[in-house]
Amino acid sequence: MSLQDDFKKLSDKIKQYRDEARVQLHLAREDVKDEWDDLEQDWDRFRSKIDQVLHDAEGASKEARETTQKLGEDLKTGYQNIRNKLK
Repeated sequence: MSLQDDFKKLSDKIKQYRDEARVQLHLAREDVKDEWDDLEQDWDRFRSKIDQVLHDAEGASKEARETTQKLGEDLKTGYQNIRNKLK
């Protein structure tokens, strides 16, 4: 095999890997976007719940406070996961 053939083969392999990486990167972006969209819906629910709990802090049930706390922790974790994926 000639040097030209070796370089052609190498170039073709690099192009293949590059194309595959580009597709995977695009899919990863879509995956992260879907995750973001889901978190944004949860964020809206969280803001509504926290507004209710804060408005009636003394009268809010323990269950309502715990539910709001859990949703907040889940949101924090979800947003941290997205940040880590984008690094």
